[in-house]
Amino acid sequence: MEKTWRWFGPKDRITLPMLRQIGVEGIVTSLHDVPAGEVWTPEKVDEMTNFIAAAGLHWSVVESLPVSEAIKYGGPDAGRLIEGYIESLASLGKAGVKTVCYNFMPVIDWIRTDLAKPWDDGTSSLYFDRARFAYFDCRILERAGAEADYTDAEMEAVKRLDRTITQAEKDDLIDSIIVKTQGFVHGNIKEGDKNPVAIFRRLLSLYDGIDRDALRENMRCFLSRIMPVCEEYGIGMCVHPDDPPVQVLGLPRIVTSAGDIEWILRAVDHPSNGLTFCAGSLSAGAHNDVVEMARRFAPRVKFVHLRSTEVLDNGNFIEASHLAGRGHLIELTRIFEKQGAPALPMRIDHGRNMLGDAEGGYNPGYGFYGRMFALAQMDGVMATVRNEINNDLI
Repeated sequence: MEKTWRWFGPKDRITLPMLRQIGVEGIVTSLHDVPAGEVWTPEKVDEMTNFIAAAGLHWSVVESLPVSEAIKYGGPDAGRLIEGYIESLASLGKAGVKTVCYNFMPVIDWIRTDLAKPWDDGTSSLYFDRARFAYFDCRILERAGAEADYTDAEMEAVKRLDRTITQAEKDDLIDSIIVKTQGFVHGNIKEGDKNPVAIFRRLLSLYDGIDRDALRENMRCFLSRIMPVCEEYGIGMCVHPDDPPVQVLGLPRIVTSAGDIEWILRAVDHPSNGLTFCAGSLSAGAHNDVVEMARRFAPRVKFVHLRSTEVLDNGNFIEASHLAGRGHLIELTRIFEKQGAPALPMRIDHGRNMLGDAEGGYNPGYGFYGRMFALAQMDGVMATVRNEINNDLI
């Protein structure tokens, strides 16, 4: 696999020369200065491609070329926005950027309730607490019918939390769930927005009446429309699993399980329609057997996120060590290395905050030292697995 790194453009505090020094081979990035829904022009794409090349690296994966909400919920602008998406793909194809990671999650991208959960060793990581999320949904967002989505035990926990939670803690939940984890990835809400909860409610209302079947049909239409340009330029589209892979906030989620992935790959059965295998997102669902899924879908995987989680008995989950947890990254490395595709891009996803990461001003989950440490771990795993393969040991 090719060692890549998610980089947030020239404003990123982590520079391209720093990444070359730690063994990164390819860059995963986006045109973060282009608003979602606007066309990526050849000039803008070439500017980024040349900037990366000047540092001795190459633009390996787009993460992401965002799919506008109107495409997902089937709004009146969907057709125009898909045409713009096709133009953007053509710009990328002409520049030789051939892998595009995207998601089809309505309104909200990845969700965590705590962006710096302390570990005993002094590091910290992202964390998802179901009771605190239920509190956000039922008491802060006040979504109609939300209580029905949670167990009696979870609602009891919400009542207990309601007696002790401070306004600062409420503000932190809002910031963690719908501001900090969204704004830096072409999110619908960004830091500095006034009354983000009201904005979020309006966004949720766009999906009134949109169920899983409707969202699936909109995704099938989108993929069908873009496959010709993907085929023309050899572009691989790779959908990212929902994170976490469960239904949330009354929204339909359609990339949560092996069955969902199978449906997507069959609905538009084209070589360009593929999967981003995010071991972290998939392993956060106790229903998912990540190793079996990797074996099953490896031929359609075009991009790999190496990350792992631990799921607790109460449904909470936390980022695990890259050498442990439900992601089984060592075995996944064997599966993807044996595919015989040395150019398959892999990036370390998330990582613990350590050695000053917390003070570095990095995007949540994307500190420097924690990811560098995890990259070193997985680089060793990949070297070991390649040795096993080359010497017929597996």
